Amino acid sequence: MPTISEKGSQMPASPIRKLVPYAEAAKKRGTHVIHLNIGQPDIKTPQVALDAVRNHAIEVLAYSMTEGSEIYREKIADYYAKNDISVNASDIIVTTGGSEALSFVMGTIMDGDDEIIIPEPFYANYNGFATAAGVKVVPIVSSIDSNFALPPISQFEQLIGPKTKAILICNPGNPTGYLYSKEEIQQLAKLVKKHNLFLIADEVYREFAYDGREHYSILQEPGLENHAVMVDSVSKRYSMCGARIGCLVSRNKEVIQTALKFAQARLSPPTFAQIASEAALDTPPSYFDAVISEYVERRNILVTELQKIEGVKVAVPQGAFYCVAELPISNSDDFAQWLLEKFEMDGATVMVAPAAGFYASEGLGKNQIRIAYVLEKEELVKAVRILGTALKEYTN
Repeated sequence: MPTISEKGSQMPASPIRKLVPYAEAAKKRGTHVIHLNIGQPDIKTPQVALDAVRNHAIEVLAYSMTEGSEIYREKIADYYAKNDISVNASDIIVTTGGSEALSFVMGTIMDGDDEIIIPEPFYANYNGFATAAGVKVVPIVSSIDSNFALPPISQFEQLIGPKTKAILICNPGNPTGYLYSKEEIQQLAKLVKKHNLFLIADEVYREFAYDGREHYSILQEPGLENHAVMVDSVSKRYSMCGARIGCLVSRNKEVIQTALKFAQARLSPPTFAQIASEAALDTPPSYFDAVISEYVERRNILVTELQKIEGVKVAVPQGAFYCVAELPISNSDDFAQWLLEKFEMDGATVMVAPAAGFYASEGLGKNQIRIAYVLEKEELVKAVRILGTALKEYTN
């Protein structure tokens, strides 16, 4: 029998999606599954985006430009200008989601066995993108005790070696909800310039900054023109996860020219999704005011309810719509599966994302879960009560 690749064998399963078969089995048994595991917002997609697709006049659904529609890229540049980020349409490549942008970045700046430093816990698919690219993730641990703040720069410096090519951050963070301060970004900027590295920032949750805090982009920091590469997406900003439209942004012309060759290999991003995404840029600011207010209320309720459970420690998110909770158990993978297979309360159970998959360091995160607070407040309260009761019944 032919064998699959070593790379394929090493490709990690998604901690967010690997429990889906157990959730589907629970639903078939008649159990209501409350999904805390995936960042699929329940906020309505802006009507202007849906109408743009519904009312199109296209007669031939043709390829778009490899780098994305020029009109759309110009509007993206205008959007960034409103956020104090000065870029041109030529600095932008439209991608099939932020995921493709990250894959293009790794292919563009890294060779096999090169290293990328990432504060952990981090978005689980970074492990997958790195494996697909043959790149080694070098993790640096951030702690729930410090609310997952940026680790000391001295620790980053200790990890930099001859194979190090980049540092990657997610800001605000998935799964932690941590929002890096301007000072922390400046510390990283100084470090990458000192060691001639790239600084990659996944900024797909830019709009979701809470408690009076403001998001500071790596593209706002002067002197990073040749170092900064940003990844973005419409998925969470406009509740358009199914559109699969993102972008790669950099003022480094060589990065853009090289990434464009990877983009040419997949021909072009989807046309209808670009139409919807372009229209979404006309969404009024009031949309975000209402959305942010709603997420803050959800966060506050979730954290308050979690803190009522004995033995649970929770980090308070400053942005995005996730939080990491540490539970009084030893194996959250086993617990998450048990919840779906063997537990229910009043006909319902919860589905969570075990946090070990958000780490690269073996053994970390095994007693943690990621919760996405993308449900209505009443449902969140119900979910946490189910979780608290389940913890009392569960035995490691």
